Amino acid sequence: MTSFVLPHELHGDGAHKVFAVHGWFADRSAFAPVLPDLDRTAFQYALVDLRGYGAAKDLGGTYATAEAAWDLVALADRLGWERFSVVGHSMGGAVGQRLLAHAPHRLRRLVGVSPVPASGLALPPEQWELFADAAHRPENRRVILDITTGGRRPAAWLDRMVARSLEVSDPKAFRAWLDSWAGEDFHERAEGATVPALAVTGALDPALSAELMRETWLRWYPRAELCELPAAGHYPMDETPLELIRVVEDFLRADLDGERS
Repeated sequence: MTSFVLPHELHGDGAHKVFAVHGWFADRSAFAPVLPDLDRTAFQYALVDLRGYGAAKDLGGTYATAEAAWDLVALADRLGWERFSVVGHSMGGAVGQRLLAHAPHRLRRLVGVSPVPASGLALPPEQWELFADAAHRPENRRVILDITTGGRRPAAWLDRMVARSLEVSDPKAFRAWLDSWAGEDFHERAEGATVPALAVTGALDPALSAELMRETWLRWYPRAELCELPAAGHYPMDETPLELIRVVEDFLRADLDGERS
């Protein structure tokens, strides 16, 4: 174990501590669209950069969800957070579920925003090639963005998201992360965790859908809930930021154990 501390930024000074963990295509800037309207009195959010992204772009590692979960625990220790909640987008949702397996006593609540299930995500050969080659092919990233938002987003937004993804991610790390979030199945170690867990899906996302969450998230976690945002695809932080904030913070606010963390 190293003394590495995940690069992060803090927002708010509330008693309820929350990690925001980005997905495969972005660093912590993924949460920029929701920052202005977060409740900074009730919550303190720590936005992190996982290894291979953002301020940790050049950092080595296994680039795996298990490593990221331990990085979060190490950062919580550094921040003095005994207990905390996690809001994880896509790949970041898988990181949060790793904490269900490894350190559930540290978790207050878990929110997965379009979360990859703890069983990974089986991709047909042609889709695997599309995703694997996205590490070095910007056009593949654009196709993935377009498909996962229902083909309804403007070209300029798709181009901007691709450009940001290329800027903030290391290609080798980007490719290695795919093997972890898509290929690793650890659901049996997380199954049965009693931490309250909310899955938020977008109705326009054909892959990480509400139906998939019913087959996975809601079956595995006894205190699981599901919310589908009708106007969102895979990126509700950009597509429906206000709706996302309301759903997530209502769920976090329902925690009755507020003074323990």
